[in-house]
Amino acid sequence: MIAQTPATPYYAVIFTSLRTEGDNGYNDMAVEMARLAAEQDGFLGVESARDELGITVSYWETLEAIKNWKANTRHLLAQQKGRAEWYTHYKVRICKVERDYEF
Repeated sequence: MIAQTPATPYYAVIFTSLRTEGDNGYNDMAVEMARLAAEQDGFLGVESARDELGITVSYWETLEAIKNWKANTRHLLAQQKGRAEWYTHYKVRICKVERDYEF
């Protein structure tokens, strides 16, 4: 589903990843993180796709909201497990969205 975002500007966190073999609790944590992120102040929406390469884009009102999400205790645990068990490589990009349009 395409996230319904407000008028610009807002921020996007682009998380691109390559997974390890097996689930190892990943899917359960992914569901929990999506639910928990949606409860955070400043959260606007999320889009995610995974084939061989995974790309998740979350949308936020402010840089402060992103900072608070990164520091969330449960999210910190997921980050640690990601580095230890779930990802062979990942990259995070934080962008200011200055324009968007749709069809």
